[in-house]
Amino acid sequence: MRRFSWFNATSLTLGFAFLYMPMIILVIYSFNASKLVTVWGGFSTRWYGTLIRNEAFLDAAWVTLQVGVVSSTVATILGTMAAQVMVRAGRFPGRTLFSGMIYAPLVMPEVITGLSLLLLFIGIGLDRGIFTIILAHTTFSMCYVSVVVSSRLVAFDRALEEAALDLGCTHFEAFRLVTLPIIAPAVISGWLLAFTLSLDDLVIASFTAGPSATTLPMKIWSSVRLGVSPEINALSTLMIAVVTIGVVTASLLSKRASIRRQQEEREAFQVTP
Repeated sequence: MRRFSWFNATSLTLGFAFLYMPMIILVIYSFNASKLVTVWGGFSTRWYGTLIRNEAFLDAAWVTLQVGVVSSTVATILGTMAAQVMVRAGRFPGRTLFSGMIYAPLVMPEVITGLSLLLLFIGIGLDRGIFTIILAHTTFSMCYVSVVVSSRLVAFDRALEEAALDLGCTHFEAFRLVTLPIIAPAVISGWLLAFTLSLDDLVIASFTAGPSATTLPMKIWSSVRLGVSPEINALSTLMIAVVTIGVVTASLLSKRASIRRQQEEREAFQVTP
């Protein structure tokens, strides 16, 4: 067993400080009473109250939430279907083209993706708004879902599906009752990844959003260009808190499910003669 040396401890400390020290400073200065974000003027929560009364930020947050939930759900459905085709369909005419089109958004610059979608929406006469942002986010996030689900389907034991088919299930019932519950962690992970990418996107949303729809990253970017205000610090702190709560909750639920599964396997082993 390797010893935890001072070099490893120092490297780990510096690494975590590099990653999380800016966030800690941001959280501290979100409680600054001064209007100057670089000058400490005492402890205060006034900027959180100002943020709650800021309708522009609230409207942008609501648009971002709508876009994230809808686009990630649609991307998860389409990405799971694409993964099923790539892993289970074998070789078919156009497979290489299909796989390339699925994986292309992974390496395509966001500027190119946003510009091409903008030209598409203009060409077909589709007014830009929440719907076009949803279409754009679904387009670039479904490939991530497809990759995550494909990695799980490759290791899936198809004998379980064949057993369900032998017992009278249709292919859809076998997928719904056998395959989907087993690959559910990968599907959920794909949804969370797509949702995170949608919340974080700025470039593609800037190309595909109209004057009636502004996402939260776009609103933050436009505000920061005029100078960082304490409201931005408060908003960022709330986002960090929401993400932290989500990660901790998911970790606890995963740990509880793992413990429950181990207990069920132990009980089944004890019952088996």
